Amino acid sequence: MVVEEGLEYGPAKRRAVRQLGLPARTALPANDEVEDAVREYIAVYCADTQPAELRALRQLAARWMEKLAVFRPHLSGAVWHGTATRLSDIYLQLFCDDEKSAEIALIDLGIAYEPRTVTGLHREPVEALSFHAPCPELGETVGVHLMVHDRDDLRGALVRDGRNRAPRGDLTAVRRLLAEKENI
Repeated sequence: MVVEEGLEYGPAKRRAVRQLGLPARTALPANDEVEDAVREYIAVYCADTQPAELRALRQLAARWMEKLAVFRPHLSGAVWHGTATRLSDIYLQLFCDDEKSAEIALIDLGIAYEPRTVTGLHREPVEALSFHAPCPELGETVGVHLMVHDRDDLRGALVRDGRNRAPRGDLTAVRRLLAEKENI
C-alpha cells in the first residue's frame, strides 16, 4: 500500500489491520520495520523505475524549497528518506516568523491550496497547506504539503532519529543528495 498506492505508514498500517479483520487495538509494527519492508519491496519490484522517480520528486521538492526559501524549508518523509515512488507526496516543513506569511506567499505565486490542521513536530496542531504541482519529469502532478511551524521549532526539528539519521534536510542537503546520485 505504501509503494503501490502512495500511502503514508500510519494509514497503511490501519488499513492493513482492517483488511486482515484484526481488532482495532492490534499492535502495529514500528515505522522503522515498515520502512525496512518498503525498501525490500522497492529493491525487488521497483528497482528499475524507483530511482528516477525519486530523483524527479527530489528535484521538484528542491524547486519548491527555492521558491519558499525565506521560510527555511526542510524536506521530510519518503522523498527525503529515499523510499518515495511516483505515487508519493512531497512534505516540506516551513519555519516561519508569521504562519500566515506562507499562505500569502502561495497566493502571490498564484497557487490554489487547501489549508487544514495536522499534528506538528511536537504533537501540537499546525497548519498544513496542500496543493498539486506539475512534475515535468514524471509527466503528472504531485501532492505538495507545507507544514507551517513557528521559527523556533527548527531547533528541535533536526534531532536525529532512532537510526541516527537526520529526519529532514534543508535545500543544501537535498542538493547534495541530487549531486550524489549524478556521480554514481
